Amino acid sequence: MAETKPTMHAVWYDSYGGGPAGLKHVDIPVPAPQKNELLLKLEAISINPVDWKTQKGMLRPVLPPKFPHIPATDVGGEVVEVGPAVKKFKPGDKVVAILSHLKGGGFAEFAVAKENLTVARPPEVSAPEGAGLPVAGLTALQALTQAAGIKLDRSGPLKNILITAASGGVGHYAVQLAKLGNTHVTATCGTRNVDFVRSLGADEVLDYKTPEGAALKSPSGKKYDFVVHCAHSFPWTVFEPNLSECGKVIDITPSIGAMMTFALKKLTFSKKQLVPLLLTPKGENLEFVVKLVKEGKLKTFIDSTYPLSKAEDAWAKSINGHATGKIIVEP
Repeated sequence: MAETKPTMHAVWYDSYGGGPAGLKHVDIPVPAPQKNELLLKLEAISINPVDWKTQKGMLRPVLPPKFPHIPATDVGGEVVEVGPAVKKFKPGDKVVAILSHLKGGGFAEFAVAKENLTVARPPEVSAPEGAGLPVAGLTALQALTQAAGIKLDRSGPLKNILITAASGGVGHYAVQLAKLGNTHVTATCGTRNVDFVRSLGADEVLDYKTPEGAALKSPSGKKYDFVVHCAHSFPWTVFEPNLSECGKVIDITPSIGAMMTFALKKLTFSKKQLVPLLLTPKGENLEFVVKLVKEGKLKTFIDSTYPLSKAEDAWAKSINGHATGKIIVEP
């Protein structure tokens, strides 16, 4: 008699579009780890805008490579099985991982992660806190340290930085990380989040619904050396008068228009530049931000938590675009 394979509850979509209603609850076989992979029993999953943008078809034909697709990549969980080539982990280890964007797999009870994109999760870091970090935390880190060159030990020269949508997933990490460096941070957010963003360490907070906020003008008249742009598209004409002589706008969700601006600024040798940033997942970066959380230097703020059985509600909350911090789903 054939052995029955264990199954798990998962949530997937089988076509573009559909929004929350396009998500389907299914029972499917538990995946098996390959030689350099780990099978994780998931404890927390976080949603990023790229997850529902993929469902909308905004990244076709690259993502998803095929249907059905189980969305979400940012997870915290426990190792239950390891592939034969895995050296760093064993069953029972608590971890944080970023799953393959091609394969996804986060909206499930179990998922397979690559060893090189999995890091140990210390007891001081909860599964939801850890699950919030991969895409949003690493995007903020790479924008500041790689694109802007900020040294998080405060050893560099003082830089004036603007962070837009500072109460969101990437933004709330970016404010905290920027203040580990030698920076003066101006941040934008909605009215209800002004005090929250100030509590993250921002030196100046602009309500984007006011004329000053819409114009991105620093209350102290400072020109920005760098803008970490986490909000929807702004015309270049809004940024340019607020930039220092060699100011750069680091756009974490570059539109076609932004890419054209980037190319034009390069071609005209403008000192003011728009720099598109595409996340490159790195295990050492993930290890670094987990360590910061452990040390109390970085915090994941959780907007809301939903059970996997209510994944549609979490999806809708993310699409709505007004979450403060991270949205977490728990199997």
